[in-house]
Amino acid sequence: MPSKEQLNQLKQQLQQTKQELEERLSDNGNLGLLRSFAHDSTGELSSIDNHPGDEGTELYEREKDIALYEHERQHVDEINHALQAMEAGTYGKCEVCQAEIPLERLQAIPTTTFCKEHSPSQNTSHNRPVEEEVLTPPFGKFDNDDQNESVIYDAEDTWQDVASFGTSESPSDFAYPPDDYEDMYVESEENIGYVEDYENFVGVDMDGKNITVYPNSQHEKYEDALDEEGIMTTFGDLPQYEHEPYVEED
Repeated sequence: MPSKEQLNQLKQQLQQTKQELEERLSDNGNLGLLRSFAHDSTGELSSIDNHPGDEGTELYEREKDIALYEHERQHVDEINHALQAMEAGTYGKCEVCQAEIPLERLQAIPTTTFCKEHSPSQNTSHNRPVEEEVLTPPFGKFDNDDQNESVIYDAEDTWQDVASFGTSESPSDFAYPPDDYEDMYVESEENIGYVEDYENFVGVDMDGKNITVYPNSQHEKYEDALDEEGIMTTFGDLPQYEHEPYVEED
């Protein structure tokens, strides 16, 4: 246990550090958090006319200020906890095992109330930012391609629609460069509005009967591709007798 003189020195050190932290937070308005977003400091009434990059920078700086503020407040809370332990006469003993904390550790970390073996800092946090749930590459949880028989309009389809108007990518960014500069985006060859090629030129009635082929350029390309490979469908030959259950006669 530290002597009375050593305890007083540690107490003065804690009180001085606490005063410096509180003065620092007071002088800078809690790291600017007493103001609203960037508008209070710039005098702007709206963000509409600002460049998205500028808005992103302001958001990043705001997030950094919040993280630094939480760090400083946590430090103050730890100091208060250590001062309370001094008042209670328990300072210098581990809160978990009641073993005496070495003086060298108290001098290095005056706020600690744990021995080295039971220090909470040994626990590595696995908490991740909540935005990672939706920003996980490439399209987070809004990419439904892996779901069975999913043909809904998902995040990937949204990106493809926007990217079709142009991106900053060039042929060197792709393992297999597209032939056209208008196709410089991920899976530009993917069908839009339908899944299988034949859906663009084949139709049936509401009962799945009366199959009708509507000749068009897509149909010609499809037939040419099958003829070239010598197969009946893009996924191989099917026996003549094989049909879908919903089109079979009772």
